[in-house]
Amino acid sequence: MTEKGKNQNLHKAKGSKQDEFYTQLSDIEKELRHYKKDFKGKVVYCNCDDPLVSNFFHYFSYNFEKLGLKKLITTCYKSKDMNLFSQNDSERAVYLEYDGDKNGNGMPDPKEIGIKHLKGDGDFRSKESIELLKQADIVVTNPPFSLFREYVAQLIDHDKKFIIIGSRNAITYKEIFKLIKEDKLWIGYGFDAGNAYFKTPHAKLFAKGVYDEKTGLVKFRNVTWFTNLDISKRHDDLILYKTYNPVEYPTYDNYDAIEVSKTKDIPVDYEGVMGVPITFLDKYNPDQFEIVGITKTWFGTATKTYPPQIQVSTNGKKSNVTKLNDGATLKLDAAPRGKTYYMVGKSYYVQLYARVLIRLKRAKK
Repeated sequence: MTEKGKNQNLHKAKGSKQDEFYTQLSDIEKELRHYKKDFKGKVVYCNCDDPLVSNFFHYFSYNFEKLGLKKLITTCYKSKDMNLFSQNDSERAVYLEYDGDKNGNGMPDPKEIGIKHLKGDGDFRSKESIELLKQADIVVTNPPFSLFREYVAQLIDHDKKFIIIGSRNAITYKEIFKLIKEDKLWIGYGFDAGNAYFKTPHAKLFAKGVYDEKTGLVKFRNVTWFTNLDISKRHDDLILYKTYNPVEYPTYDNYDAIEVSKTKDIPVDYEGVMGVPITFLDKYNPDQFEIVGITKTWFGTATKTYPPQIQVSTNGKKSNVTKLNDGATLKLDAAPRGKTYYMVGKSYYVQLYARVLIRLKRAKK
């Protein structure tokens, strides 16, 4: 298999039988330390986790008393070997319940963990799993990325609190962005440099640079935590110091907003709509900013629609495309050097990555 083919597997794996990526305990500890007050007296449900290898199960079971949990529930597939839990390769599924240490040794023992059979396959969408979900106060897990929309919709429909891992690209999904805009979902504290490293038993599928043979980890870029539990960073003001000028902050050709290429450069005195990178949401304070929209076609706020264009790549190759409408564009006086650009008639354009459209709630004049 070519390196390109292996990299494509990285994006497909989350929706396949090889969807087995185990979050490192250190990453779980780094994120969940910000939510410790939220767990007291609560039922935690991990519904995408094999307890033998899941560090979510490990974290909550070994910190059960420290966190003051009421109950821990996890669903998983059960191996044909009655003493082992496998990676979704068995005909029967089980769910586990743990309600704390009984023998005083300060750790979960097999006899203290209630193991019960499920009639179905343990899928989070099954009736049995939904009944378990109804018991939960907080859901914490790493769900399949390919099912992220459906997974989050279920949590919202059942009015559950959650702390889950997902791709940053999910921010641009219509269903997910709507929740962000309505202040029903936001970004957690995240992974170091936006990169997550997961364990997987399917190492051979991934290209060099993605899978590290020394650590046994697969690298996922642009991965973060999503939650609807309040966290302190949501109330920290972003310190702004730059002021608006039309040269540094050009206006989009197809959106009534200015381009701000870096979150730190948001002008403190601009009262209109601004387009910022989606990484802005890491710093988003709903008391400081209003989210107005996003530069995606489905949001419907573009001020114009372009006819078919000619795309000119960095190597000079020309292609007939219709890409220019799905994103904010800047109109140029001449063809840029070293950049992919688009031609509509005799006009030149560059297209930007997805931008979140925001407005300052209290711009300083």
